[in-house]
Amino acid sequence: MKNQIIIAAVALIGYGSSTALACSSCGCGDQSLACQSHKKPALDIVQTAEHVGQFRTLLAALRAADLVDALKSPGPFTAFAPTDKAFAALPAGTVEFLLLPENKAKLQSILKYHVVAGKVMSRDLLKYRDAKTLHGNKVNLTLRVNGARVIKADIKSSNGVIHVIDQVILPDKFKPITGYANKPVASRLDKDVLQTAAGAGQFNTLVAAIDAAGLSDALSGRGPFTVFAPTDAAFAKLPAGTVGNLLKPENQAKLQAILKYHVLPANLSSHDIVKSHTVKTLSGRSIYPSVLLDSSAIKMKNIYCRNGVIHVIDSVMLPKENAKT
Repeated sequence: MKNQIIIAAVALIGYGSSTALACSSCGCGDQSLACQSHKKPALDIVQTAEHVGQFRTLLAALRAADLVDALKSPGPFTAFAPTDKAFAALPAGTVEFLLLPENKAKLQSILKYHVVAGKVMSRDLLKYRDAKTLHGNKVNLTLRVNGARVIKADIKSSNGVIHVIDQVILPDKFKPITGYANKPVASRLDKDVLQTAAGAGQFNTLVAAIDAAGLSDALSGRGPFTVFAPTDAAFAKLPAGTVGNLLKPENQAKLQAILKYHVLPANLSSHDIVKSHTVKTLSGRSIYPSVLLDSSAIKMKNIYCRNGVIHVIDSVMLPKENAKT
């Protein structure tokens, strides 16, 4: 628990510093995150955080950890900065505990876990941004780090860049996304995406939906396809009666639209989507970039098939026009 508290405090400190620097540079008096994205960086990471006004906890943590001077040095640094709201979401008493003088080393460790040496822009982490599905709509891809959502990326400062995150990231609270090796597994290459899903045992609802929608032949075809496949547990999270209603013959068009929203007409491995799967922080430990597809997270990656690849997701994605289905 003490280690978790320290990590949270460090993250907040780093975030506050970066944001303040970027916003001050434009001189417009606007303290919003939107204002910062286009300003010429004149302030360092700490100054930027001070100007913004929503990184008070992070700044307090940086001072308590004696890391302010370090983050004002030439760098460059990349800071993943938690907001005050992110710190407030930690268990009661955590921040206060970390700010105690006797816990300085723990606080430093946590804050350093939010800082990377060098200037790492979002484009250095997220490679694939144009995720147009068979439905015709684009899936919204949001960069995440250790499960924390990057709510504002690429806030430039004079000595680096800040990415604002919505959670304090703790090294012992996150495990990298599991998956298969980067090279296709030979034993799976004789099966298409539908056959692979049917044999996995956790996509029974998805397979039934594909059949009801009349898409079985299409997904057994040449492809290639990238399928973001919701598990049975993901379908079970939908409102009661939703799946049964969608499986009715009169709702086939709606079901097709939803399923096509989960398929890209390309063969995209996780390395084609996320450019870097690990980034080492100043603490010496790595953080793990990933993506959020709309509100769905990838739980397992790179299940290779004869005509594409499957990535397992934890929620069913609904295109906007089907959100109330």
